[in-house]
Amino acid sequence: MGHVQPLPTGRLAGKQIGILLESDFVEEEIAYYQRRFAEEGAHPRLLTRLWGQPQLTFTGHEHQGSLQVDGDLEALDYHELLQYSALIVPSGMVADRLRFSEDVEQVPPALELLRRAFRIPSLIKAFSCHGLQLLSAAPELIRDRPVACHNNLAADVRNMGAVYLNQDLVVDRDLITSRTADHCHLLARTVIERLTQPSKTGHTTGAAA
Repeated sequence: MGHVQPLPTGRLAGKQIGILLESDFVEEEIAYYQRRFAEEGAHPRLLTRLWGQPQLTFTGHEHQGSLQVDGDLEALDYHELLQYSALIVPSGMVADRLRFSEDVEQVPPALELLRRAFRIPSLIKAFSCHGLQLLSAAPELIRDRPVACHNNLAADVRNMGAVYLNQDLVVDRDLITSRTADHCHLLARTVIERLTQPSKTGHTTGAAA
């Protein structure tokens, strides 16, 4: 899962796409995002909470593959976020790990980042599988919005006030959600489509499983 050089003539040349990461990520999913976005010319950037370290190494869930991450999500203020075209919260245990706070009265930095991201309509927010867990302490961000998620999370997102749709993929303006890691190709393709046709509005759904 090494670095993939973005294609300079791709449709997304010059754009940055942030991918949140922690341990127990799905290796095939992250590798697909890295290859697919680079193929379109975008720069996929892995982001995490670095806890004051210059970089951290995370281990995948299935094959124990490792990834080094030096992108600091806590450094992404509004100015820095505007340099990104999309943020992706992937499958696996990434969201659950990133919603940890050493002080239960304090908001986790990853959630603070997403609160800022949701205030930028031009920034695409994409969540795969269990990714919406990261928003559990900020349900207002997806209240009344149509979403897809892992079947195990359906009741949770309903309790968060979202409109759960039994679909593999749901698009609601700047919010893209998908059912499982196996649908990463649908999520990536839709992110690319939205970035190459930014005037698209409204909500669409993918085929139900």
